[in-house]
Amino acid sequence: MTVTTTAAAGAGRAAARPGGTLRITGCGVLSAAGQGLDALAEALHGARAPVGEPTADPPADFPPAPLRPVTPLDIREFLGRRGTRKLDRFSSLGLAASRLALGGPPPEGEDRSTTGVVLATSTGSLRSLAAVARDTLVQELPYLVDPSMFPNTVMNSCAGQIAIWNGLRGLNATVATGQTSSLAALRHARTALARGRADRLLVGGVEELTPAVAWGRHRAGGLEPDTPLGEGAALFVVEPAGGEPAGGEAADRTRGTSRDARPETGAETGAGAVSAEVLAVEIGYAGGPAGRPGGLALGLADCLSRALARAGVEAGEVDVVATGADRHLALAGAEERALRRVLPRAADVRRLSVAEVLGDCYSASGALQLAALLADWRASDSAERIGLVTSVGGDGNVACAVVCAPGAR
Repeated sequence: MTVTTTAAAGAGRAAARPGGTLRITGCGVLSAAGQGLDALAEALHGARAPVGEPTADPPADFPPAPLRPVTPLDIREFLGRRGTRKLDRFSSLGLAASRLALGGPPPEGEDRSTTGVVLATSTGSLRSLAAVARDTLVQELPYLVDPSMFPNTVMNSCAGQIAIWNGLRGLNATVATGQTSSLAALRHARTALARGRADRLLVGGVEELTPAVAWGRHRAGGLEPDTPLGEGAALFVVEPAGGEPAGGEAADRTRGTSRDARPETGAETGAGAVSAEVLAVEIGYAGGPAGRPGGLALGLADCLSRALARAGVEAGEVDVVATGADRHLALAGAEERALRRVLPRAADVRRLSVAEVLGDCYSASGALQLAALLADWRASDSAERIGLVTSVGGDGNVACAVVCAPGAR
């Protein structure tokens, strides 16, 4: 696991607190389905077709595989024109999702000194990294290499940009654990809040679809043929459950107590209507690569058992699982065996497949699975109460989260 952390000035002032349940009070999502939870729910239920062609690169540059890019994005609609010229697409995805999650720009006078960021990614912007590296080889040094683009090559650049643009002065961390990065970031956020390192955190994952990334995934051979390759960003505002919301009335404005409280883009913030709780989130290592599916299944099963025990939830209470290994040749079977090992009525538990709609989004998959679970609950009148979000990587990392539906507890 790779974690880069920047501790800000206001970050250690909150007192340590027991427990580890997180209350989700805001959500910002950008995916091939569009912006917000409603668009995602429509795509999951077949009422909206996801985007199928890239907008940032010529289609001919991509491998012969279905693509699920984010809809056209103009970051100026979220941030204004000033200061956005040098923002790359990766940071733009994260920044747009952060504004959707927080309900807009920082309100005048609101104290965000103990609000921080925990972001999941695989490498940061591989596009920016490759572009700067190429310029150092083909351009005349040092005059024709653009130094203003260098900050975009740092893995934690996006998390830093999110904090700067939103006035978040709490801890700032970037977590990279491959496929399981998003749930590992959620676990990092839980620990930080429980230890009083912050009062509120913006946590989630970002992944960018570029020709280099797409060819890498395509040539690696880990996915079933014709598996869509996707990108997206999903960020959640989380606070410790059981206490007063951070920031008082200002926090109420940030979360958007009305669904009409939206950015100027008209996109849904998802903030006011989101009140689900993450009862537990656990990570682990299965002790073997994807070539040993038995080890992966046992490792994930152990992770699931620990998460359910920590959440105080019986295995028979689980109603739905947002699976993360769909269309992965060596991982899907291990994930299913783990579920059947832990859940007594696994065959009857509904599966929510996000990759089928949004494509494989690698390090952002866990965050988009959680967003899909919230979107699905929000759009239906189902009596489902408890959901699981699972993730398993070919490197042996496993993770899961236990989520409680709004109003269920």
